[in-house]
Amino acid sequence: MLENLNQLVRENVQDTVVNNSEVPNEQNEEVIQAASGSIFDSLKDQLASGNVGGLAEIFNSGNAEGSAVTQQAAGNFTDKLAGLGINAETAKKLAATVIPVIIGKLTQKTADPNDSSFNIKDVLGSLAGGSDGKFDVSDVIGMFNGGGQQSNQAGAAPAENGILDKLKGMFN
Repeated sequence: MLENLNQLVRENVQDTVVNNSEVPNEQNEEVIQAASGSIFDSLKDQLASGNVGGLAEIFNSGNAEGSAVTQQAAGNFTDKLAGLGINAETAKKLAATVIPVIIGKLTQKTADPNDSSFNIKDVLGSLAGGSDGKFDVSDVIGMFNGGGQQSNQAGAAPAENGILDKLKGMFN
């Protein structure tokens, strides 16, 4: 997934990064990798922290503006750019321009049945850390209970609006 995300960033940042005089040409590839890495890490952090509803909202609506994922990814990206020596104002502008666009494109591609570059199940599998890169509910459940399956007590009703219900919402 990260390779596809790098390519998605590369395809969409020509004017913003490559043709930007404030980004040295020799750092273009590092900036692209910083953007995709920031988005991937933020999606993964949101899933790990249980913000599945927020992820479902982004992937279902395609609107990344103002979301927790976008804010976190923009902050991470700004920090990575600062680490590359890019001034803070330029880093903030790049983050505000690049991150929402790329997350929006990512959500569009996962929703497009004619585009196989991003499949929501494979994206979730990568984020959940599945060894095979495929989505498996046990990968996600394992994130919340230390890797083991947690069984429901006999006769106990499943919690409404639980993580599985939120995950189901991502596939509607």
